[in-house]
Amino acid sequence: MVQFNLMEEWIFSLLHALSLPEYGLSTVFVVCFIAATLVPLTPTPALLGLIKLNPELFWPAILVATLGNTLGSVVGWWMGYGAKNFYQKIKKEDSYSKGMMLLKRFGPKACLLSWFPVIGDPLCIIAGWLHMPFWRCVAYIAIGKFARFLIMAALLIWVWPGAITFE
Repeated sequence: MVQFNLMEEWIFSLLHALSLPEYGLSTVFVVCFIAATLVPLTPTPALLGLIKLNPELFWPAILVATLGNTLGSVVGWWMGYGAKNFYQKIKKEDSYSKGMMLLKRFGPKACLLSWFPVIGDPLCIIAGWLHMPFWRCVAYIAIGKFARFLIMAALLIWVWPGAITFE
């Protein structure tokens, strides 16, 4: 039981230190960037912790989280783009599954779903694989991610303000 209390205290002190305004925004950016790759990580706790401890950073935190998460997805898009080029050099053919054909039918608008857990990151990679228009994909990715962060932060800060406590 003592170890659990020590670990809990350590985690809360680490979160508190990382949420300081001079470190908080850069921490949120890095966590959001990494979370948008195939690393199984969610950026929401870092964002909400920063906003809860520094409510005046609400809009800057949302924008930084959106930027970091969007840039991470852009890296995924380029990974898919490069992977397809490499695959075509080796196989000299196109390979499409039913899921890819469905995504191709919806086009870059499908990237609005990039905020979705589990499917969002591979969706960006597949968009790159399909050589969907880069800037349109980036725009839809950014819109989806911004909406996700804004809605989640608004819900947990204003609708359920007691959901996050650091006491």
